[in-house]
Amino acid sequence: MTSGPAQAASTAQGRGGVLKVVVTLAVVLVGQALLALCLVSAQQLLVPRNMPFGVSGPPSPVVAEVASRAGLDLTSYPNTSAVMEAANRGELYGAYLSTGSADTLVVVPAKSFFAQTELEPAFVAAAHKLHRPVTVRQIAPLASSDPVGAVTSLLLLPLLIGGYLAAVFVFKAAHGVAAAPWRAAILIGYALVGALLTDLIAGLAIGAYASSHFWPLLPCFWLITSAVALAAAALQAMVGKWGTLLVAVLFIAVGGPPAGGLGTYLLPVYWRNIGVVLPAQNAVTLVNRVLYFGGNDISTPLTVLFLYAAAGTAVIAWFGRIRPARAAAAAARGTQTSSSLSSPGAQTSSLPGDAAGAPGRRRAVIGMLVALGICAVMQSLFATTYMSAGHAPKASDMPFGAVGSSPVLTEAQKKISLKVIQYPNVAAAKSAMDQARVFGALVSSGGTNTLIVVPSMSDLAPLDLAVRFEEAARGTGQKLAVQQYAPLPLVPKDPFGLVQALMLVPLLIGGYMSSTLLMTATGKAAGRWRAAQLAGFAVVSGLVIDLIVCYWLQGFPSSKFWITWPICSLIVAVVAFVAAVLQKLLGPIGTLVTVVVIILLGNPSSGGASGVPYLPAFWRDLGPYLPPRNGYILLHHTIYFDGHGTSQALINLLIYLVVAAAALIVLDLRHTEADVPTDATEAAAVSVPIGAVP
Repeated sequence: MTSGPAQAASTAQGRGGVLKVVVTLAVVLVGQALLALCLVSAQQLLVPRNMPFGVSGPPSPVVAEVASRAGLDLTSYPNTSAVMEAANRGELYGAYLSTGSADTLVVVPAKSFFAQTELEPAFVAAAHKLHRPVTVRQIAPLASSDPVGAVTSLLLLPLLIGGYLAAVFVFKAAHGVAAAPWRAAILIGYALVGALLTDLIAGLAIGAYASSHFWPLLPCFWLITSAVALAAAALQAMVGKWGTLLVAVLFIAVGGPPAGGLGTYLLPVYWRNIGVVLPAQNAVTLVNRVLYFGGNDISTPLTVLFLYAAAGTAVIAWFGRIRPARAAAAAARGTQTSSSLSSPGAQTSSLPGDAAGAPGRRRAVIGMLVALGICAVMQSLFATTYMSAGHAPKASDMPFGAVGSSPVLTEAQKKISLKVIQYPNVAAAKSAMDQARVFGALVSSGGTNTLIVVPSMSDLAPLDLAVRFEEAARGTGQKLAVQQYAPLPLVPKDPFGLVQALMLVPLLIGGYMSSTLLMTATGKAAGRWRAAQLAGFAVVSGLVIDLIVCYWLQGFPSSKFWITWPICSLIVAVVAFVAAVLQKLLGPIGTLVTVVVIILLGNPSSGGASGVPYLPAFWRDLGPYLPPRNGYILLHHTIYFDGHGTSQALINLLIYLVVAAAALIVLDLRHTEADVPTDATEAAAVSVPIGAVP
């Protein structure tokens, strides 16, 4: 007679479990879609928009010609000195000085390398078209250790993530007591340690900037990390454990993409305006001004960051000391309870574990130190991996075609490392480009030289090749023409070929977040239907990302929609299965291991939009063994090169998928596994969208 109620309870429990799985995966899908939307829409089309640009002298038809096509905000200056002062203060992205006999174009690479590559060719071409002699003058040139201006963005990663993780890990170590009175002091202290580690690693160890900037940048790093950590802790104090996810959305998913590391005025206007009120963009502005402009005009970013830090401290103090003290005083006045119950000290412990006495306090202190130690390791890894892989891209053995022979090629090879492949004619060279085998080619015939570059292969190589070969042509007295060729042209909304590298990030993150949050929702890392659940999520999430990037954001040709969907799903499934296996073996630590392998090692070694030849040797050799590079090559080459050169990448990903799936099934036969937390926000703390490059 009891089988009926028992069966009903079992059925209800089963339905509740299914609902929990569906809701969990839906939350991950929403977060993944939001990250893809923010990241791609903010950075896919980097063109001047209301860009501050100075002019001096009589009105110039050259300026009118360029301004009619580029989004420039022109400011007139009375003389050359005033223009130069403004440029040296970092107020302008460039300037045009018009005189009676010749003109001067002023470019400011330190403001934005990409802006320079947009403005300089446009002005030089317009001047030549209008028969105006023009010379180019650089103000605030980039350092040799930062040739494309990437260091500022790369510094933001450890500082932003270090502050966020410090708040999250201290919150976890304190058992969810987000407003404990000692919280602000601990976070400020950790921020100094994290800032010092970042400064030592990026500056002195890697050499991404001169050692003379060590001390000026240290307080900036400290302020940035403090502002993020204190603001995050304040949100945790106000809304509890969900503050962790709120911070991830506000500061990383939404705040990271409009940071403007490649140039604030290259961003869409609405993203630039959103970024103004968030820590990331102000942090980038502060570091850039200190690094390249002598600390000029840093009052605004300093004010914003100090306000975040001060507001965070005030909220922590209110919830940790002031409100509990007032509540205790009111209780003491209104009742005649024992002094032990009415004492303010009973309401506001100085450290978690006070109720348990000295042993509890020692355990709390040890837990706090371990948590902050993990945070310091993660911050150091972010400072090391991304900076060492990307701060100074320099081509090495770049595959390059040659038709005929020319002294221009010999001279160019003195400045850029090429792996030259000879072809009998232009058709053969273009066939190699169609198959993604070479990044360009030099065609020499009858005393003429034509450099053919492939913009869909790399965002950096066409410019790099053009500059090196033009220098070589001048040095040898040869004439050179530059042509672009692409089997499938880049779409208008992705003129630099950045989209595939950008959309890879939410695919990777969605993979391990799905496995991580399923683990916490169900209380175990694997189960009878876990592989099927993750595979189903991969299919749906691949479709959603494909829809957003292809049709909503128009980030790649719509003709490639259907073939891109299974590739996106495959990338998500591979990462999800690998994460599930590691979590089955290691519990929540498996998530950290996944982050290290996929985000800290795999993503920097993918080559991204610049291409594998621009990676240092270590990262170039590591990439083929990890999913991110294989995923990027499969995605990018399928879209723009009709699938040529993808066989090895596809095989590698399928091996990962099959092996991980088999391991997950075998491991599921085990009846024991590592402990799993029951709070999904704890899992989200380590599966936050870290790696979203600003």
